This record gives sequence, structure tokens and C-alpha cells, in this order.
Amino acid sequence: MEEISTDTAPPSIGPFSQGIRDGDRIYVSGQGPVDPESGDIVGDTIEEQTARTLENIEAVLAAANRSLDDVVKATVFVQNMDGYDAINDVYADYVSSPYPARSAVQVEDLPIDIGVEIEVVASARGAEE
Repeated sequence: MEEISTDTAPPSIGPFSQGIRDGDRIYVSGQGPVDPESGDIVGDTIEEQTARTLENIEAVLAAANRSLDDVVKATVFVQNMDGYDAINDVYADYVSSPYPARSAVQVEDLPIDIGVEIEVVASARGAEE
């Protein structure tokens, strides 16, 4: 296993890595709408929060020489399923066909006061070490 870490995504808020490369897979820990420089939550709307969350995922993947095009599975944790369609609209702007496999679950609470958290698994095939 190899840790993936970058200053262009928020630091972990617990005993876990931003990402891990294990063989031909990259596992990106749940990211939320947090500005990596200030540590502040970004966005008043679920659309803004989703965009920042996906940008943070992009940053971790970039540190592993990968992109959102390499994502094979995503899990979306959302506080309120009323925002599901809005999340999908933003998500569709960041991913391309063939779309990753994905699940979305409503959660009662997240570690910080945010509306969405997303974790992904990406292919590392062909990634430069």
C-alpha cells in the first residue's frame, strides 16, 4: 500500500489517509466541501457543496496521476435526499461516460456540518509511480 497525500485537498480529520494506492486501485477517503487552504466549509447550496467535494476528489486523484475519468465506483453520502437531483446535475458535469458505478445513501449526520460527502475507487492501471 502507498499513501496518497496532497495539500490541494483538505487534510484528513481523523486517523485515515486522503487516499491509498493498493495494486491497481486507488481508494479516496470521503471528501466534503472544505476549502483546503482555509479549512472552511464551501457553499451555501448542495450544488456548490457537491462541486467543491468533487474538486477535492480531483485533487487527491491528481496527486496519484489519475483523474475523475479513472473512477470506477463512487459512494455519495447525503444528509437530505431532497438534494439528490441537484447533486446528480453537478455530478454529471464532472464525470463522463461510461459513468462509474455509484450508490447514494442518506445519512443522519456527517463528521462536520455538510450536506454531502463522496468517496471513490479509481483504477490505477497505467499510472506513473
